[in-house]
Amino acid sequence: MRVENSFIPVRGVGEKTERRLWEAGVTHWDDFDGSVVGPTTADRIEAFVDRGRQSLDAGDARFFYDAFPSAERWRLYETFREKASYFDIETTGLGNYADVTTVSFHRGGETRTLVRGRDLTAEALAEELDRASLLVSYNGVRFDVPFLERAFDRSIDVPHFDLMYPCRRLDLTGGLKVVERQVGIARDRPDLSGRDAVRLWREYERGDEDALETLVSYNRDDAANLATLADVLCTELHDRVFAPACDEFRARET
Repeated sequence: MRVENSFIPVRGVGEKTERRLWEAGVTHWDDFDGSVVGPTTADRIEAFVDRGRQSLDAGDARFFYDAFPSAERWRLYETFREKASYFDIETTGLGNYADVTTVSFHRGGETRTLVRGRDLTAEALAEELDRASLLVSYNGVRFDVPFLERAFDRSIDVPHFDLMYPCRRLDLTGGLKVVERQVGIARDRPDLSGRDAVRLWREYERGDEDALETLVSYNRDDAANLATLADVLCTELHDRVFAPACDEFRARET
């Protein structure tokens, strides 16, 4: 499901009205002809579509992120996935004095990992963030982003799709590894925890390069697997939210 299938950002259009539009065959902005809704709402929809088209042409994910209700921001994913950056961090703990040790960004099928004391700098972080139209994380709104903002004394204002919230909507609970197992995402390497990540960093600080290699591999897998998880979640939400209304319209037409 793409943003062009959506009317819910428009004032006066809730879930019921949007579904009524879809069931009437108005499943895309191109299908809207002013019918189904009243004239005031129709004018608002037309204004939103005009602004939306301009924003799509400009690659402006921020417009849609601000316009959509928070529970429906998953609809941005399919539209902006080509420039999405899936990211995950590892730290030396959870407190205010803990350090960020590694940050992995997965984008366009490739993964880049920044390591503390090597290439994890404010400039390198900014470079990765500036490349992204949409950030994708798991629990990044509450953990990864605030941690990075504190560690690098900067604000991160990129539109952010945190997969933990659609997971909860689909009754998938627990940490990332638990959710992966629930949806059938397998890992080649043994499962590690946040506590293991701290231990591996300490071992690296004592001179164990293999420990760093293991930590980086673990962090990279976390970031890359977010892409697979996002696909699974958005497909399921599409099938629950959008597909039934489309099927109902087609059934009436045949």
